[in-house]
Amino acid sequence: MPSDIFTGHTVKAVLGPTNTGKTHYAIERMVAHSSGVIGLPLRLLAREVYQRVADKVGPENVALITGEEKIVPPKARYSVCTVEAMPSRTDAAFVAIDEVQLAGDLERGHIFTDRILNVRGREETLLLGAGTMTDILRRLLPGVDIVSRPRMSHLAYAGSKKITRLPRRSAIVAFSADEVYAIAELIRRQRGGAAVVMGALSPRTRNAQVELYQSGDVEYLVATDAIGMGLNLDVDHVAFAQRRKFDGYGYRELTPAEMGQIAGRAGRHVRDGTFGVSGHAAPLDDETVRRIEGHEFDPVKVLQWRSRQLDFSSIAALRASLEQPPELPGLTKALPAVDQRALEFLARNPEVTDTCASRNEVELLWDACVLPDYRKIAPAQHADIISQIFFDLVRRGHVDEDYMAEQVLRADRTDGEIDTLSGRIAQIRTWTYVANRPGWLRDPVHWQEKTRAIEDKLSDALHERLTKRFVDRRTSVLMKRLRENVTMEAEISASGDVTVEGHHVGQLDGFRFAPDKSAEGEDAKAIKAAAAKALATEFEARAERFAAAGNADFALGSDGILRWLGQPVASLTASEEWLKPRIVLLADEQLTGPARDKVAARAERFVSHHVETHLKPLVDLGRADELSGIARGIGFRLIENYGIVPRREIAEEIKSLDQDGRAALRRYGVRFGFYHIYIPALIKPAPAGLLTLLWALQNDGRDKPGYGDVVQQLATGRTSLVPDPAFDTTFYKLAGYRHLGSRAVRVDILERLADLIRPALQWREGSGELPDGAVGGGRFFVTPAMMSILGATAEDMEAVLGSLGYRHDKVEPAEFESKLTALKAASAPAQPAAEAPAETAAGSDGVPAPEPVAMTSGDGTAEAPSEPEPAKDEPTGAQPEEAASAASEQSGDTPEKASDSDEAEEPKPVMVWYQVRPDRHRRNKRQGGARPEGEQKGKGKFRGKRKERPHGKGGAVASARPPRREKPVDPDSPFAKLAALKEQLKK
Repeated sequence: MPSDIFTGHTVKAVLGPTNTGKTHYAIERMVAHSSGVIGLPLRLLAREVYQRVADKVGPENVALITGEEKIVPPKARYSVCTVEAMPSRTDAAFVAIDEVQLAGDLERGHIFTDRILNVRGREETLLLGAGTMTDILRRLLPGVDIVSRPRMSHLAYAGSKKITRLPRRSAIVAFSADEVYAIAELIRRQRGGAAVVMGALSPRTRNAQVELYQSGDVEYLVATDAIGMGLNLDVDHVAFAQRRKFDGYGYRELTPAEMGQIAGRAGRHVRDGTFGVSGHAAPLDDETVRRIEGHEFDPVKVLQWRSRQLDFSSIAALRASLEQPPELPGLTKALPAVDQRALEFLARNPEVTDTCASRNEVELLWDACVLPDYRKIAPAQHADIISQIFFDLVRRGHVDEDYMAEQVLRADRTDGEIDTLSGRIAQIRTWTYVANRPGWLRDPVHWQEKTRAIEDKLSDALHERLTKRFVDRRTSVLMKRLRENVTMEAEISASGDVTVEGHHVGQLDGFRFAPDKSAEGEDAKAIKAAAAKALATEFEARAERFAAAGNADFALGSDGILRWLGQPVASLTASEEWLKPRIVLLADEQLTGPARDKVAARAERFVSHHVETHLKPLVDLGRADELSGIARGIGFRLIENYGIVPRREIAEEIKSLDQDGRAALRRYGVRFGFYHIYIPALIKPAPAGLLTLLWALQNDGRDKPGYGDVVQQLATGRTSLVPDPAFDTTFYKLAGYRHLGSRAVRVDILERLADLIRPALQWREGSGELPDGAVGGGRFFVTPAMMSILGATAEDMEAVLGSLGYRHDKVEPAEFESKLTALKAASAPAQPAAEAPAETAAGSDGVPAPEPVAMTSGDGTAEAPSEPEPAKDEPTGAQPEEAASAASEQSGDTPEKASDSDEAEEPKPVMVWYQVRPDRHRRNKRQGGARPEGEQKGKGKFRGKRKERPHGKGGAVASARPPRREKPVDPDSPFAKLAALKEQLKK
């Protein structure tokens, strides 16, 4: 047996399950000695223990030594190391080795075995680990003092649960990066987020992720078996999402001891913990559960071993010494590790074998082979790096600075995703290890600082990417604040964006909160709960501002939504009275009590004011107490018909309406037109839009085609338009249009058209100058002015006039122009010697001029002339031309581009229009009149004749009607006075 194998008389083994306080006990024992060394299985755990020792004795007294990091104060008395970085011999008073059961690990076990057998403290040596090491330690170290420590809390099996239903403070364990990422992503979507801990992460990244979990920012941890090695975590439940792992050689099932080591992370100090399975893992059998709960595992039977007596006389001798078998029972020769595999690969390189001419070169080669394979790359690639380092050390005495700079520069980038950053961290860890090897670099301090800074930068970037991908900070923060039951700070932007504790949670529109649409599962619940708590006082404050707001802050849209400062607060619905719609608040349940009443009252006041302002004539008609009898009935008809009633529908009422009733209705804005009784103030976009909305509320018309479209066309100023056959015709009437043939014409424009037609229809021989469009005999032709006000073509006018009850004859252009010229000449007034003063509509005594003679509509009903309308801008239509060309245009001969043909187009006939009066002859008989000789029934003077018609004065065509009977004039009437005044002015 080699002489460096000590007995166990000075060794104490503290064994037991997890959560027994073994590491804490070792720290307390070490600081009680003058010096000490403790070896730990992970760099991460070494960092944690280093900080705890430094807090006790001061950082100037503690060194941290790992393969990639060295903090060695000049007067350091205590050293915290990874097991690989522990000195092979030490003069320290105290030595401790943690997790000694790893001596059975196939990959690293031989290193732990070497330290267990060969490293001793002068005064005290502690071996810490699982109870499974009891028998093997007694065999290898006779006289060892073994102390068993019981677990401080109870560990119980909780069965199988879905990942999304695991309790808070759970750790989910998987054994591949892809599975870890998938589980973390699922938890982020459903529960707000999870921290990620894997052995492939750098210690700095793992520390940051652990802190994320420990601080309570996230409630779940997804990890590999890296958490089973001494990490002190506040975990209540451990769930195995997988039960198979790849151990470097193949996939195998976890042993009960390995599961117990990991499950033991649940519970802390005296708080009990639970474990179970989740995901795709099958439930544990009763025997496995019993053994884990009772910490009853198979003892470790053999430890991995590799000789420390290495022969550096040659490469062959070195390889032979590494293959030396153990001499003690309980030890087994370890499988070739990374360093030994690299040596085997390099031994086949002639250049390497030629270089190793002496013991020093062989020993240097072995030192280079110890370089860890952090990147898990192919053996050939790893061997290439080792050979480059080895040749530099032999030929230069140090690693080439340019080569080092090139390799470090490749890793100095923080762009990329998680896997890319992890690869760069593994790469920089290789060069961090090189920088910390004694004698390998000319300026080791520079490269230690450089590689450390890059690794920290990459680690921070990786932590950021992990957090961004697997943690919804908003949900985690909000849930944490809700658990703490503290008042959360809420901010609302001008656009309604709501942020709670600095995180956007949704939109507050008026009095309704809409959570962020991206939230789902637990995230959505947290947002709603946080918003409800944070906005509790906002609703009341907002209700006060709403109640005090001016009318300018409100708007009622065509969709029936009342908006306050652009935000919807209420909706209109139908009621029993269409002028008084019902208000439905758009508010969450948080708006209650007096605050809700204030909002409802203010909304109702605005809607009432809005209706009374835009529909004032109709509202006033409904309240007009001074109207009575027929006038009151006409007022109600106007209200029922939204302000427009065809005159023929109430012709009898109009005939019976006295002058006082007419005057009263005019005071409310009612216009008595030739075709309609209507209110001009309502034929504007705002009133028409409100009328359309109120009608739609009563008739479910908001979904009917054309809703809102007709009002938009009215807003463009169109006096007439081509109606869309797909639209509901009611919307045209509500906007003030009437369907006439192929066009819909605004009723006020239709009345203006009647004002243009009336003088032409009423003109008779000897009655003065020939009006525009008149041809005598109660007939007229379409003038440019008529087409202009309608913005219509000749074809459109033909359809419009035909729909109004007019009929037409066609006259040859030459005959029409000849007779029109004769009529103009006959009706031209004689040129006065001196220009007489202009006459006003009233006489000198202020008596108003008589109204024009009434017209007769197409249905034979006598109509009163429409009242003059105020001047207004009209859309551009046909421009006035000469009389002859105008007549040609109205007949359908519209201007077009000149034809390429040299032949002139044949002139089209002129259309001369007249009214159809079914009762005309009956009325003539009552008046004693007779049909003129030679006139055919239903035909005018431009139609065929039976006999030559008599001519009147000036050669003009005689009137087809009998002369009007002259009534005696009352000398006291205002008309007689006006006539006398005119005679005096002429004299």
